[in-house]
Amino acid sequence: MFSGVGKWEARPGTMAGVYQVRVDGSDRRHYRLFCLLEHDGAATGLGGRSVVLLAGMDKPFRSTFSEREYLAIHGLRSELSFAKTRS
Repeated sequence: MFSGVGKWEARPGTMAGVYQVRVDGSDRRHYRLFCLLEHDGAATGLGGRSVVLLAGMDKPFRSTFSEREYLAIHGLRSELSFAKTRS
């Protein structure tokens, strides 16, 4: 999907199952998309295997996201999982 190492990577630990797309902008900012790979998309109304975008964030060059920001992504993932079990 993306060429080069580190552009598409699995998140570790509590974020397991979430993938991160990493792009560095010319304006010295880091841009990140957080996604899920939905292998059973047909069962959830997506029509087949899908990449589901959870959120996009940006941060200053060489900085890190806070634990609170990562927990927000984890919460979106949990919300999506809950919605799938209710359908």
